[in-house]
Amino acid sequence: MIPIYFYSSGTGNTLKLAEKLDRPVIRIPIRQDDPLPVPDGPFVLMVPTYGDGNGRGIVPKRVIHFLNDPENRKYLRGVVGTGNRNFGTLFCQAARIVAQKCGVPVLHMAELAGTAADVRAINDILARL
Repeated sequence: MIPIYFYSSGTGNTLKLAEKLDRPVIRIPIRQDDPLPVPDGPFVLMVPTYGDGNGRGIVPKRVIHFLNDPENRKYLRGVVGTGNRNFGTLFCQAARIVAQKCGVPVLHMAELAGTAADVRAINDILARL
């Protein structure tokens, strides 16, 4: 079963969604001093979108550091984005950026902590990987 590696800020919306899924979840820590996890096989990344409204700071720095390691990146199979539709065109932009840079698909995009329909859709997508 492919695990979800996820980043979640203090609001915890991405954490709440990750914990609803039928698979192991591994958190990418917020604090710079905490060690990054090391995948030992295929995984899916769940990432929220942040930023200043102008597209700066969209991908969380800890996610960038995690993916800058080629050993981590080689196991990435897809990205699930989370965000707030109030961001307009920047909704789930972090997932699109990561997917494009890493050459993997965006598997799903969910608002905030997701809905029951999002959970079903993500579980179905992940079951097919």
